[in-house]
Amino acid sequence: MNVNEFCVFIGNSLPPLFVCSPAPKEGVRVRTPLLYPDGGVVDVFVLEQANRYTVTDFGDALGWLGLQSVSRRRSSKQEMLVKDVCATLRIELSQDQLVLRLVRRDQLGEAVLRVAQAVIRVSDLWFTMRSQSLQTTADEVDEWLREKQIRFERQVKKQGQSTRNWTIDFETRIDDRTSLIFLLSAGSQGDARRISEHVLAGCADLNYLRKKVPNLSFISLFDDFSDVWREEHFGMVTQFSKVVRWSRSEEFERALMTEPPITETDFV
Repeated sequence: MNVNEFCVFIGNSLPPLFVCSPAPKEGVRVRTPLLYPDGGVVDVFVLEQANRYTVTDFGDALGWLGLQSVSRRRSSKQEMLVKDVCATLRIELSQDQLVLRLVRRDQLGEAVLRVAQAVIRVSDLWFTMRSQSLQTTADEVDEWLREKQIRFERQVKKQGQSTRNWTIDFETRIDDRTSLIFLLSAGSQGDARRISEHVLAGCADLNYLRKKVPNLSFISLFDDFSDVWREEHFGMVTQFSKVVRWSRSEEFERALMTEPPITETDFV
């Protein structure tokens, strides 16, 4: 059958939200309704080879995962987790591609679903990477605050004016000064922007607390040991918070000790 007929055949073996079309080079591209964590669409490709079929992601999943890491290299733990995903779904890992080979025609629908599921499982390792990075920096901040004998709480919940609940990484108290600290840690440019926007939204929603809590300040503490932050990210959060870089802990200490100035945002 020609490629168009092949598309129709595959499409008939999949749920309606899966869309088939000729691939740019060869075979068929199946656009799935599944999404990467950043909102990108998951594509799976089907190639015909001697009355058998190969289903692959052409390395998109591990390529995407690599872009989320500063080093672009997977750790041994990540390698192990990727292999666990492949073993669970009976997927071959070949030259960074997730592959099913020698698939019969009547198995194509199920094979496409398995490879697409493997892509999602692999890309979800990003949450593990981000969580581990953030947790490591948070533990360093925790230890630093203890060394400085600064009273603090971690993972404090505060309700915003919108009634949404926000998790504050640290709340510190020094004399009559209270600081709410958002810790920003990212592994990629896209991640950096999303986190900055999240902190901006949190500070704006919680800004009404300034009227209720004397000498309350918001601090955006950037884990700048990752070279992903740009001036635009710092600029996003300056309207409602002090910007401090974790590599300059003396500035962080001054920010905690200094009485917050009264700004126009106090009256928003």
